[in-house]
Amino acid sequence: MPMVTTPDNIQHSIAHQREVLVYRLAKPMEKLADACRKLLASREKLNSVLRKRLNKIQECKYVYVLNAEKLQISDNISRDETETADFGRDRSTCPYMLGVNNEHHFHLSQAYISLVGQRPSITAIQSVLGKDGKLLGFVCADFDVRDLPLAGGIFKEPRVWRQIKGDPSIREGVFYQTRIESELDRNIDTVLGVLEEIMSAHGVYHVMIHFSSNRAVIWHYDDPFRYHLLDVESLVNLDTCMAFPRRKYPKDAVAAKEQLGAILQGFKKLRFMDDTLYLRTGTLNIFNGVVGLTFSCDGSHYLSCEEFLDKEHAFWMSSLAPC
Repeated sequence: MPMVTTPDNIQHSIAHQREVLVYRLAKPMEKLADACRKLLASREKLNSVLRKRLNKIQECKYVYVLNAEKLQISDNISRDETETADFGRDRSTCPYMLGVNNEHHFHLSQAYISLVGQRPSITAIQSVLGKDGKLLGFVCADFDVRDLPLAGGIFKEPRVWRQIKGDPSIREGVFYQTRIESELDRNIDTVLGVLEEIMSAHGVYHVMIHFSSNRAVIWHYDDPFRYHLLDVESLVNLDTCMAFPRRKYPKDAVAAKEQLGAILQGFKKLRFMDDTLYLRTGTLNIFNGVVGLTFSCDGSHYLSCEEFLDKEHAFWMSSLAPC
């Protein structure tokens, strides 16, 4: 059995889940293909053996057999019923068949949207081979992704620098616009003071500041599944701090409490660094230890708190030139 680990990014997580599924499915699919080898000429016999062996392939929604030309020669067999509508169907152009080749006898498709259920699905495909190794057909098993026994924990968000380009139409018109001072801009020192206070001493662990539209969205770790919207009136009111209970700064936060003020001041510098290229949204999550930045050119950057604090004004101006 593949080792259960916590992957360090989403691609590793997907690869790990696929490895586990291949381990679970390859052997029962091979045995099912062997049982079907001598029955390919009989629709009823294929249906019968598929029904008998379906319980060996856990979580399977449908199982069916194709000939070497990828025409369906059995019905769709599920635990509850036999569906006859797809008998004779040409499945050669189905998304899960496109990756099938003669080099590998077992294939686990990429996820796709099923035609009937409109659900994320995958299909396991096992070649049926004759005694001489000649390809005779395929046994296929369809799975709804939500039914699969996915293994391991959620992946860890990487802290490496990532830059994401935004809307090309915004980038092309960026030099025809200029920053207009917002109410939040006019009160930015008070706003940043309130945000630093509620993050350092009142349990707020994630903040997203929308400078141009005069608001911030925050998440509190006493109520992590709901966000709270603070308009500019709340952000310039120091009494807002009293709306959140006192909490010790979490020991498992990646961003140090002492970094919060400097990071928020860094947002201020980027907001006012230029009238054309300027910060529109700044995000900070203390558990990720990651800063998110979206600029007037619609380009976005995600980087660690340490790396953000290490950058100067000149760096951002040169970095945003192509945006």
